Amino acid sequence: MQEDEPGGGGAGAGGSALGEPKGFWSQNILDYFLNTKQIKTRDGAEIIWYHRANSKQHMKEAIQSAAHMIEADVLLYDNHPVMAHPPETNSDNSLKEWLNEIKNTNKGIKLDFKSLEAVNPSMKLLGDLHLRQPVWINADILLGPKGNHPVDAKGFLDTVISYFPDVTLSLGWTTGRINSKCNTGYSLAMVQEMAELCRDRTQPITFAARADLVCRSKSELLWLLQQSNRYTLTIWTGKDDEYSVDDLLFIRASFDKCRVFYDILEPQNSEFRKAIGI
Repeated sequence: MQEDEPGGGGAGAGGSALGEPKGFWSQNILDYFLNTKQIKTRDGAEIIWYHRANSKQHMKEAIQSAAHMIEADVLLYDNHPVMAHPPETNSDNSLKEWLNEIKNTNKGIKLDFKSLEAVNPSMKLLGDLHLRQPVWINADILLGPKGNHPVDAKGFLDTVISYFPDVTLSLGWTTGRINSKCNTGYSLAMVQEMAELCRDRTQPITFAARADLVCRSKSELLWLLQQSNRYTLTIWTGKDDEYSVDDLLFIRASFDKCRVFYDILEPQNSEFRKAIGI
């Protein structure tokens, strides 16, 4: 296990060549939302997410919602970063407009990149704004179960870190639809490949893991988290995924509750929060 300070940064974490606000982008989001009195305990399940806040309408809904973290997707259209998720290729919302709205809130953001070409111009825009709230930069950089076409890992990491060496990284595996009767999960080889990519990194890293695969990958993902106390998991779900609240309760019982976040869809999200008393 690497010797790192718990929490992945905090108020004294370093900045970057472009003046990344010290601490906020590398601070554990539990610390940020505790310090701003938006949550009560160091429990990742307390964090409320708004997923795919890409259009102007969804962006406004997210800002007005109770969500702590807002997730949105970035693509390049006509050489400009826009907020869209494939198969969409364009949007009524540019990244510049989106960031200018979000910067006036106390909500954290997670930007999900679907292509490498969108990363560099997006980092330039981020560098101009000096957001003083949590920022996560996400991409699926490795092949996962039935996955294809990951974002180039070296290109993504090198580009992001060249701008913001301390920003929190959210890294995942591309995945496809998995039959519920299939026993496929994240293999040891998959998590070892991710661990090797992250071995020399110094910033906080959360690993985006699909809920219906996590239950089949408990030992592999526990091993991955053991490699550094800067590492966390973020559980996500697709709209047609087959999983139950019992699966989420199994995940909660299997991992340290301060090291797992749940970016999951309804109705399971509300049912899960009710089941654990949040």
